[in-house]
Amino acid sequence: MATTPLERLLPNAPPGHRWARVETGESTDQVFRRSDGSAYAKLSDRRGAARLEDERRRTEWLAGMGLGSPAVIDWLHCELGACLVTAAVPGVSAAELSGAALSAAWPSICRQLKSLHDVPVADCPFERTLATMFGRAVDVVARAAVNADFLLPADKGTPPAILLANVKADLPARLAQEPGDLVVCHGDACLPNLLVDPETLRCTGMIDLGRLGLADRYADLALLLANASESWSSPADAQLARARLFDIHQISTPDNDRLDFYLRLDPLTWG
Repeated sequence: MATTPLERLLPNAPPGHRWARVETGESTDQVFRRSDGSAYAKLSDRRGAARLEDERRRTEWLAGMGLGSPAVIDWLHCELGACLVTAAVPGVSAAELSGAALSAAWPSICRQLKSLHDVPVADCPFERTLATMFGRAVDVVARAAVNADFLLPADKGTPPAILLANVKADLPARLAQEPGDLVVCHGDACLPNLLVDPETLRCTGMIDLGRLGLADRYADLALLLANASESWSSPADAQLARARLFDIHQISTPDNDRLDFYLRLDPLTWG
């Protein structure tokens, strides 16, 4: 039985099953898991319905690429809001792995991301280019909507307007680099969005595709490295993971300044 008006958008579960609220995640959407484990539902009120529809379109598109992303099972959009139902991707979140297990799974995770980046750019109808994302950051900062929890520790005491100005100072150089490294990016390539078989430690797929689109591949690489940084068992493991990531992505000399730029831009685009 629905406990909130928005939950009335949930489709009927098969006999003997029900929808249960998932408490993890940082999205403002409501997420539910079907008790048979085969499907997830994401609910947005009418303020977020257009964004959820963007996610539906991206999810449907990527499902045909054979990269382990979820298939869309159901979609409902009405005055109350929207409901997106997707098939579950097998595996557990990479964020749940121990440091040792993550080290073992890491090459497969890196190859999974590389497979996404290798999708022909001409085939992708979605974009999240730097001009678009910087424009979003300008809007988020102007609305005083920056989520301080997303900021780098060193940036938490700095006014968002100054953080935005610092990003803007580097913008011309990054815009010049972008065309040479434009790929199909996940857009939120962090460990919770990458699924891993807990037995084989093989990456099985990726979820939460609302930000998928054409972008500089460094936008994904920066997020993945930063998000995994606290999971390693030792500094040596962290260095090895970094080397493997760039080796698999065939980057002989990583651009640390570009990694830093995208890591500073991303927190300003949520809100």
